Amino acid sequence: MAALKKMFSPIKIGRVELNNRIVLAPMHMWWAAKEGTYSQKMIDYYEARAKGGVGLITLGDTSVAYPSPYFPYGIGVWDDRQIPSLKELAKSVHAHGGRVIPQLVHRGPDAFCSLQGIEPIGPSPTLSKLTGHRVKELSLEEIERVIDQFGEAARRVRDAGCDGVAVHAAHSYHLLGCFLSALRNKRADAYGGSIEGRLKLLLEVLQSIRARAGNDFPIVLRISGDDLVPSGRPIEETQYIVPILVEAGVAAFHVSAGVYPELLWRVIPPNGSPRGLNASLSVAVKKVTKLPVMVVGRITDPRLAEHILNENQADMVVMGRALLADPELPRKAAEGRFEDIIPCVGCCRCTAGGVGKETTCMVNPSVGREKEMTLIPTKKPRKVLVAGGGLAGLEAARIAALRGHQVSLCEKGGKLGGQFNLASIPPYKQDLSLAIQYLSRQIEKAGVITKLNTEVTPNLIGEIKPDVVVIATGGSPCIPDLPGIDGKNVVTAHDVLGGAVAMRFKNVLVIGGGAVGCEVAEFVAEQSEMTIGGAVVSIVEMLPAIATDMPGGPRAWLLHRLREKGVRMTTSATVKEVLDDGVAIAQNGTESTIRGIDLIVLALGVKPIDELTSVLKDKVAEFHVIGDAKNPRTALEAIAEGAQVGRDV
Repeated sequence: MAALKKMFSPIKIGRVELNNRIVLAPMHMWWAAKEGTYSQKMIDYYEARAKGGVGLITLGDTSVAYPSPYFPYGIGVWDDRQIPSLKELAKSVHAHGGRVIPQLVHRGPDAFCSLQGIEPIGPSPTLSKLTGHRVKELSLEEIERVIDQFGEAARRVRDAGCDGVAVHAAHSYHLLGCFLSALRNKRADAYGGSIEGRLKLLLEVLQSIRARAGNDFPIVLRISGDDLVPSGRPIEETQYIVPILVEAGVAAFHVSAGVYPELLWRVIPPNGSPRGLNASLSVAVKKVTKLPVMVVGRITDPRLAEHILNENQADMVVMGRALLADPELPRKAAEGRFEDIIPCVGCCRCTAGGVGKETTCMVNPSVGREKEMTLIPTKKPRKVLVAGGGLAGLEAARIAALRGHQVSLCEKGGKLGGQFNLASIPPYKQDLSLAIQYLSRQIEKAGVITKLNTEVTPNLIGEIKPDVVVIATGGSPCIPDLPGIDGKNVVTAHDVLGGAVAMRFKNVLVIGGGAVGCEVAEFVAEQSEMTIGGAVVSIVEMLPAIATDMPGGPRAWLLHRLREKGVRMTTSATVKEVLDDGVAIAQNGTESTIRGIDLIVLALGVKPIDELTSVLKDKVAEFHVIGDAKNPRTALEAIAEGAQVGRDV
């Protein structure tokens, strides 16, 4: 493929020139230090992205008001005492040729400040759709204070040496976005009622920023091209207000889509959603302005990014999770090393954190630990044997080999990837296979000796004589001890996804409504759509809700699809017995039966497979058990354990 010329050409936002057109999306990292300042962990994280070649870094939500960050553990610029840490961050980004702008926000109706006992605010008195808390309508006096807070925040950002500000007015959930959309703004005064009224607060905020930070200080406006819901702002209205915003001093537009929380899966599109799904909206915005237009939304491959730029669909591309997965994506892309880019698989696990939880990445355990997880070559190369070619084993082998060890990996089956091969089979999950492809290529490039259809046995260990053994032999499906569980109509999720069961059934029941059970149910329902009459698919789950082990966005989208496919869901129900044509259940103290079932699918998790620990104690001086072989694990935990063991050996 030709060089990515457009993506790596310079561009100006106002007076500031960027050395390329790649923008790091603003993401909340949960790593703030005391009083809303930047911790060293955050500085290291952003510096790694600047070093990797990102042209413009947009810092995550930066509150302009105290004591009301949108998130707990949030960053702020509401006080001059917060300037020094921001200045240090800007200096670290500039040292690598990057540019940096914070995204200024003021909390809105759905802010998590209610968890801190702080009243949410908004354009109109409502109940938050996210938290259920009552929302206070801003008075005119309070609106004046908000306008002043944005201006003062921008002044602090400039004093810290940043290159501009981003102003968040998208998705109808931060304060400015709420005022801008008729979905949330029900006011009848000058700040509501008409398009011009809803736009008034944003225009006055822009005026305040220019007055305090200077007319030459670039303002990037983040805006939804289309809210994509009834009563929301359509693209035609966005096209109407863009020229007005240009006149008010906006230097560039960052185009997204959807509203939060109604369309969380559209705001943060998960695996299976279309690539570059907002490009048509950025095209519409470009029709009404000559200023730079950025677009965000599942742009994870630099070749797709180059296509978007070459087709004039946008002037810049915004990548979030792709740069979380690989901070060196720009540099690798510029060098044509596409197969070395760690792929974002769209799992959204990075967005599924919470208060006090670490932001992380399934495919990149170094997120937030950039310096402490720097690879250090071993001073004593050893012979390492990895038993099992799932995600944990692959990552352990890769890291150990890169550090200089002599690594062999033996996989009992005929292909690498372990259970993750099955995870990529349900509808919309195919992107997960990118992780297997990447790790398989990388262990080969690192010099790992790989043997398929080879089980690690005591005899094999005696032949290889390894110094270290890593046991990553995975897990097998859990089979509950229930009457009738060994019936001919009972199979496991592994059987279904692995193709061992022909989908010629009229009524299928899935026991277990976690992520795997729901995805298997969708898989069966989709397969049955291809047959005459289709099949009725049901899920039985013991918890009050299904798919609770999934991140919010992917879960909402999956539930939407299950409803569309007519999948029946029974919750708070425990299976007591498997019958010839169904199951007996107990639900809310009442026993009943579900009859007329042709096939029962068990999706109840996995149990460890570890037949080596007991025989290794006298044969090998050092061994480690990781992944499902140790305890049932998520893919995120499996790769993280492999990465750590590869550094420890």
